[in-house]
Amino acid sequence: MSKNVTPYKESNLGKKEQVTEMFDTISKNYDGLNRVISFGIDIKWRKRVVKLVGATNPKTILDIATGTADLAINLAETSAERIVGLDISPGMLEVGKEKIEKKALSDKIEMVLGDGEKLPFENDSFDAITVAFGVRNFENLEQGLQEILRVLKPTGIFVVLETSVPVKTPFKQFYKFYTKNILPLIGKLFSKDNSAYGYLSESAAAFPYGENFNNILRKIGFIDVNDKPQTFGVASIYTATK
Repeated sequence: MSKNVTPYKESNLGKKEQVTEMFDTISKNYDGLNRVISFGIDIKWRKRVVKLVGATNPKTILDIATGTADLAINLAETSAERIVGLDISPGMLEVGKEKIEKKALSDKIEMVLGDGEKLPFENDSFDAITVAFGVRNFENLEQGLQEILRVLKPTGIFVVLETSVPVKTPFKQFYKFYTKNILPLIGKLFSKDNSAYGYLSESAAAFPYGENFNNILRKIGFIDVNDKPQTFGVASIYTATK
């Protein structure tokens, strides 16, 4: 199980409420932050997710923890007729909606305010479901995965893009130095909410990545589970089916 790391240590709010508040606070700077902390490599990772999803020719896609709609917009390149981006943060959704309108994709991508652990959809609703940098924010990881399995159509594909921790030298040592010393400095440049950036690195370290996450997916009931480490292991792409 993942440790329940929270953004604000002294808050009386639960993780879900804290995560919502945090992303609302950093929503205007989130895209820039992603480009900087990943050196722009996150763009390449998302393209790989789109390729995996597109190969299954989905008609309907759900992008959970869609945030500012980066992945949802990329998924418009697939054959999908309907893409739903769901997020718990109104602030992130507003930024995403503006980007979708600018790209004239409003007729194809719908943005929905909702909880990834209580999905407002019928059973077997989507051909493909994606989550990019979002599963570690679930308050109850297994509950969120059970909901995803419920709304995914039989034989549908589930793709997760998530940070992980390198296991090989020297990447392991560099990653630890970067997340402990450099990431907080970047956070101060982007936002007054320093807690947010500490949380992003802490939650990544606490997440059960690799085979540990594969085993959780299998326990929930997913099949054909695989993981593909990206860029020396600083991120991983997981695929599974129903």
